[in-house]
Amino acid sequence: MNIDQRGPVCVLGTGLIGGSLLRAAVASGYAAFGYNRSESGVSAARLDGFDVSGDLSAVLRRAAEVDALLVIAVPMPAVEYLLADIAVLAPRCPLTDVVSVKGPVLDAVRKHGLEALYVGGHPMAGTAESGWAATDSTLFQDAVWAVGVDEGTQVQPWSRVVRLAVDCGSVVVPVLAEEHDQAVARISHLPHVLAEALAASGATGGKLALGLAAGSFRDGTRVAGTAPDLVRAICEPNATALQQVLDEAIETLVTARDALRTDGHLGELVETGFRGRTAYDNRSTWDISGITPGTADWLGALHRAGRDGGVLRAI
Repeated sequence: MNIDQRGPVCVLGTGLIGGSLLRAAVASGYAAFGYNRSESGVSAARLDGFDVSGDLSAVLRRAAEVDALLVIAVPMPAVEYLLADIAVLAPRCPLTDVVSVKGPVLDAVRKHGLEALYVGGHPMAGTAESGWAATDSTLFQDAVWAVGVDEGTQVQPWSRVVRLAVDCGSVVVPVLAEEHDQAVARISHLPHVLAEALAASGATGGKLALGLAAGSFRDGTRVAGTAPDLVRAICEPNATALQQVLDEAIETLVTARDALRTDGHLGELVETGFRGRTAYDNRSTWDISGITPGTADWLGALHRAGRDGGVLRAI
């Protein structure tokens, strides 16, 4: 793929992910500017030399004038109010997002009539910290960035989103919104829930338990250090898929508990867990090539490639 699609970028929300994206885009040579609702967030970004404003209407009018790629970088509960203003002030701008669920965002985009230029996105990167102070221009280096290839996706906005992700240092996995949400329920949202449960269990053990805690507890509870409101905003919009994998996890734990109670061992849990971790450690990818955006079935071809482990490293 040799499409060169660079242009201005407008990041709407400059917390950890959005702010890091703004930093990464500027570092990669993009003309990039942003919006943040918090006055303190705006001030912090400006002090670091970044073009961020708290006036959403002005930012969107500016984006419309320069045909900027709009990047929605707020939690899911705040997406609707941004889309309402985008639909009025910048409806012809290409549009993407970095929200951790794709189906609900796509539904909201369609509700506001913005689907023609929308391409879903989700960089699989982050930390337990939040806010501008936690932003890092290298956050997306060697990360996976999911980019939508849902039916109706247009070549030009899709190419701009992929180019931005690659320029920020990521590899791109083409994915459908529904399949993305099912996958992240397993590898992102369930780990959040289990980390919260593990952290709560450790704390229930009191000072002795926490005093003895070491690597496995620290690593297993890392994401439990994320602000509770942010965890809710990440996980709860994906409730249907998360409920399904929670049921599976609970059934697995109950089976292990029953085996321990009756036979004194953990049953198949340790072996299946070891095989799962080994599969993760030994995972491999391959570079997608030979698919030209805009040709017949290009979206289907990219979808199948992404599902089979293919990634884009360039465009």
